[in-house]
Amino acid sequence: MELLRKKIIFSALAGALLLSVPALSATSSKKPISKKNSSSHRSAPKSKKSSAKSKKPTRKRGQQAIDSQRMTEIQQALVQSGYLKPDHVSGKLDDTTKLALTKLQADHGWQTKVVPDSRALIKLGLGPDQSAIINKNTAVLSSVPKSIAEIPDK
Repeated sequence: MELLRKKIIFSALAGALLLSVPALSATSSKKPISKKNSSSHRSAPKSKKSSAKSKKPTRKRGQQAIDSQRMTEIQQALVQSGYLKPDHVSGKLDDTTKLALTKLQADHGWQTKVVPDSRALIKLGLGPDQSAIINKNTAVLSSVPKSIAEIPDK
């Protein structure tokens, strides 16, 4: 009888031990902290929603290319300034035109990564269209007189 009692107690303890091991391992396990994020703050996982409304096609902004007529004007101005040979006027932004614009911009100490630069176009006489200015006498334009002697008397 004593032996049966010991077997029952042993079986109960073993069963209790087996049932408590998964519970202990589930409560005591922690995710390892990555070395990238050493702070103790953890953000909630971001939900990935995929809906038709949020998937809009990306639209490029701004001017994407120079019109061939405008490029011809730029190339002709470069020819007049001596930066381009007359036989290179094609209406296309080719390597020769890019090189000429880069040289013009570098000669004036301007940046040479973006070709053409707005200052280069103004220097070539191809600045913004000023035909829509209502009062040209009082408007502030890019060609401001350098001295008082150049200001006309009223």
